[in-house]
Amino acid sequence: MNTNIQEEIFRRTLAHFLRPIQPFLDDPEVTEVMINGPAEIFVERVGKVFRTEAQFESDLALAAAARNLAQYTGKRFGREFPRVDARLPDGSRVHIITPPASRRGICIAIRKFSRDVLTIEKLHSCGAIAPVMSEFLKIAILAEQNILVSGGTGSGKTTLLNCLSEYIPHDNRVIVIEDSSELKLRQSHVLYFEVQRPDRYGKGGVTMRELFHSALRLRPDRIIIGEIRGGEALDLLQAMTSGHGGSMTTNHANAPEDALRRLETMALMSNVDMPLTALRSQIASAIDVVVQTSRFNDGTRKITHIAEVMPLNEQGNYQLQHLFLYRADGEDPKGKVVGRHVWTKSVPAFASSVIGKGLKRFVDLTAPIFRVDERRDGNASR
Repeated sequence: MNTNIQEEIFRRTLAHFLRPIQPFLDDPEVTEVMINGPAEIFVERVGKVFRTEAQFESDLALAAAARNLAQYTGKRFGREFPRVDARLPDGSRVHIITPPASRRGICIAIRKFSRDVLTIEKLHSCGAIAPVMSEFLKIAILAEQNILVSGGTGSGKTTLLNCLSEYIPHDNRVIVIEDSSELKLRQSHVLYFEVQRPDRYGKGGVTMRELFHSALRLRPDRIIIGEIRGGEALDLLQAMTSGHGGSMTTNHANAPEDALRRLETMALMSNVDMPLTALRSQIASAIDVVVQTSRFNDGTRKITHIAEVMPLNEQGNYQLQHLFLYRADGEDPKGKVVGRHVWTKSVPAFASSVIGKGLKRFVDLTAPIFRVDERRDGNASR
């Protein structure tokens, strides 16, 4: 069957089964739809969660919707496969969990894919990041620094990673590896790999680590892993320290220091026997910059830290040099967080190597962060 015809059939079938929530999928202000059974549907709108009056007709109707969501991406759904990662035709991310893993019945979360393509400029306009911070990250990416984006669930990690990918030179060969495909890079030379679950006979599965090993054999200039979740962390660290600079990934953590510790924990899941000090030393050598994203109580998302990873201290612990911070000053009368991004006056340790990579023109024209000027008050909002 023609691929376009098959795609259209899937779209119409899904639209039929998802009718109760279709208005929310069409609403640009809704960023997530959460289904906790046929009669309990919540949405996130402008950063706030609300319960809706929408309902599916029955458990069977919800099960049919879940089954079609899974089939769209070729995934199996049922008691043998109680957890499914899928996506909608527009790229929205879907997670389904069903009994016996879910005691309340079928639960579905749909993280919507924004139709409005987000750019760094739009993040500037909403106060998520200051222009000088994005210029710093641009230079870090061009200088092939390895970047870890950390944050909590729904804090904007994937959105930021997608925006930062704009700075990757278009002549680079980029390989993207994800558990469920979300990233959409604008570069012309990109390969997208996606984890595959085994069938009911245990065949056909492809893990994140296996995809990573394949990527290394396909001559990548840069590797982007949507999210580090397990033992593939050690493989990525080894690649970062052996000629694959400029790689990027995300993980779940509430602070830059926690992001490194969590990366350490996941690397230990690789079942490779390695002294802890040696592992920490490799992490400190592999990760150059940690970018922390956070979601505030008013629903806004901001970059709260940009920190450079330094060599381990004498006790073998991680050291970070914070370059940018977000300082919240309070709330306005409408409950919106008021604050500003500030430069800590610290100069990145890799500043000298930037000149050697032929990037002096970027430093001179667009990144005052690479030059210490005591007349600056540290405010990064300019």
